[in-house]
Amino acid sequence: MRLPNRPLSLLRPLQTHLYCVAAFQTSGRLLSTTDPAGQATVEVLGHAYQRDDFTNVTSKILAKVGRNLHNQSHHPLWLIKERIKSHFYSLYTCRGNPLFSVHDNLSPVVTVEQNFDSLLIPPDHPSRKQGDNYYLNRETMLRAHTSAHQRELVRSGLDAFLVAGDVYRRDEIDTSHYPVFHQMEGVRLFSNHELFQKVQNSEDLSLFEAGGRRTPHKQETHSLEAVKLLEFDLKHTLTRLVTHLFGAAVDVRWVDCHFPFTHPSFEMEVRFQGDWMEVLGCGVMEQQLLNAAGAGNKVGWAFGLGLERLAMVLYNIPDIRLFWSQDERFLKQFQVQDIQQPVSFQPLSKYPPLHNDISFWLPTNSQKFIENDFYELVRSIGGDLVEKVSLVDKFQHPRTGRWSRCYRISYRHMERTLTQQEARLVHQQIEHAAEAALGVQGRY
Repeated sequence: MRLPNRPLSLLRPLQTHLYCVAAFQTSGRLLSTTDPAGQATVEVLGHAYQRDDFTNVTSKILAKVGRNLHNQSHHPLWLIKERIKSHFYSLYTCRGNPLFSVHDNLSPVVTVEQNFDSLLIPPDHPSRKQGDNYYLNRETMLRAHTSAHQRELVRSGLDAFLVAGDVYRRDEIDTSHYPVFHQMEGVRLFSNHELFQKVQNSEDLSLFEAGGRRTPHKQETHSLEAVKLLEFDLKHTLTRLVTHLFGAAVDVRWVDCHFPFTHPSFEMEVRFQGDWMEVLGCGVMEQQLLNAAGAGNKVGWAFGLGLERLAMVLYNIPDIRLFWSQDERFLKQFQVQDIQQPVSFQPLSKYPPLHNDISFWLPTNSQKFIENDFYELVRSIGGDLVEKVSLVDKFQHPRTGRWSRCYRISYRHMERTLTQQEARLVHQQIEHAAEAALGVQGRY
């Protein structure tokens, strides 16, 4: 269903955005533990969570929770998920049954312990920052990755599973970044017999070794033979997957990297339309994770990929905001009879963007200004009318030493032409809210 062609259906009066002013300050925390209606709790999926000084989730983000685009039949994200699921179902079986179970309806509300501690992410790791995450309170958050469910699923006795779901991160604003996106996680565990069963004279081989040491190629508890087989199985599995998705002629390369929850760790890149594109991260699971989940007698690998990134490339979707469109002209293009059927997205009419600049002096202590807070304020007011926010200039006053920044905000409606009057109304609301909530001084 198309959105009505009326400004007021998209642009709300300034007073309705007072929540944004109340919801932001330079630390990313709420100025008050109650929302504008006087509520001391955050309501998510029928549950109430007590607000505190860590609460920074906004009403616009909460409105996305429960949409579950990956479970909407014939949505492009659903198509990608189903293609990956079908691939694993068809190739990996045990006694005629699928080896991998699929979990795509787990709640995105998780504890901070699930999201970070269970994955060995240190307390001082930058990924925990308020500026990068959506916290309901100090103990609860919207998951930043589907890996938050790894331990609970392994603890339940699963040895091979896929997890798909929506994840939430505060981030920059452009056509490939959105605060809500979708991931798919894969985990496979092996016992000693399962890993070495195809190796000749494997009676003396073991998953583990005593007195080992950690090197760039292995963990201290793992035998080198086990790690080499795990790495081969992981890369072979994922190469088959991307070949299934991108075609047999796809070029693949592996890049060494670092994650707190895998070692060794890798990123896969594929050559697509002349460029190398990162499509997933993966690695050998840290044995400490498996020990904590009650699977200390096994070893395993894990991977995580972004569904939007795959869909944008495979279906030629130019703007990540389109995934949230309810325009039938967009959705009908994915009503295919067979999930393997090729789809090439035909762009809707190309409506022109409108550019408005916002310049301001940072607070005297410029370190109190967190760029993600500004992005989040812009998103909360402009919503999906905002296509991109770019830093176009920064300047330090030679006498006062104060810093000034100028951002260019690009506005574009996905389904109709946006007028400058409409864009300017939103832009003025952003200017007022930035001064009130972020402590900046406008230069406009």
